[in-house]
Amino acid sequence: MNNWLAVVVSFLYVFAVLGAAEGLRRAFRLPVEFTRKVVHIAVGMWAWGTAALFTDKRFAVIPPLAFVALNYLSYRRALFTAMETSDKSNLGTVYFPIAFAVIILLFFDVSKPFMVAALMPMTWGDAFAAIIGKRYGRRHYALVDGRSRRSVEGSAAMFAFSFLSVAVTLLVFDAAFGTAIVCGLVMALLATIAEAASPSGLDNLLVPASSALVYPLLASVLAIPLPA
Repeated sequence: MNNWLAVVVSFLYVFAVLGAAEGLRRAFRLPVEFTRKVVHIAVGMWAWGTAALFTDKRFAVIPPLAFVALNYLSYRRALFTAMETSDKSNLGTVYFPIAFAVIILLFFDVSKPFMVAALMPMTWGDAFAAIIGKRYGRRHYALVDGRSRRSVEGSAAMFAFSFLSVAVTLLVFDAAFGTAIVCGLVMALLATIAEAASPSGLDNLLVPASSALVYPLLASVLAIPLPA
């Protein structure tokens, strides 16, 4: 596909997600925290579209970089109600596309399978950590400060969904079974620690950063081949 057309498709996809989430919020009176996570997962899954449609990373980073500005404007003006939280100290919606763009720049030409996998802990693990932690969390702890509290249940969900999403992603890209399992375990462990130690909102930066560290760790230190 032509890269400019892929850019247009990317914007259409994200705006369709935002429109659908807002429609669901209004039709079923869903809480913003729920639709925010729907948007979070759906936008994160565009990593697959990025890998499939783009042939040049200079074009692939245009949509996430544009949404850094758009999401900040929404943060200030509440343009996209379905993804905005009342907590104005939380810039997670701005950090998300920054991390997306950085992962693209780092791995697009190195390993598209790893690029997609590196975004899965933020996409699935972080979202379900919040959902399950809020609904079922009973045992709480704080690694950084008293305001950034996590639950054991939420952290367990973070690890489980990060591992599954990474392992399945790599298997879909025809990685060796052992490679997918090891990469999934290491990435899930580092992502869970990063999420637990992150101040509010910064997990959308620190979780992908922890995922990015897995590539040199596995490819260089442990000499485990990762799919190109």
